[in-house]
Amino acid sequence: MLKIFVIVAFILIIISLGNALFHLVKSKNEIDSAKTAKALTVRISLSIALFFLIFLAFATGLLQPHGIGAVIKNHPNNTQTNTP
Repeated sequence: MLKIFVIVAFILIIISLGNALFHLVKSKNEIDSAKTAKALTVRISLSIALFFLIFLAFATGLLQPHGIGAVIKNHPNNTQTNTP
């Protein structure tokens, strides 16, 4: 369910970015400039919300890393300790 939400959020971010580009290219007055700014504001808001959602998902364990970072963390020769 979380992965579907992330994909939908990425699609909405891309649509908002395309909308801003459209209004930027066709801007002939201040109304189009305001529409461009509004679309970019929506994109930034969606991006920040998605970042915090992914951060919370990692913090709560809903998402688990499975790439190179997980391999390095679980490698037997990793001797990092938490001593100051």
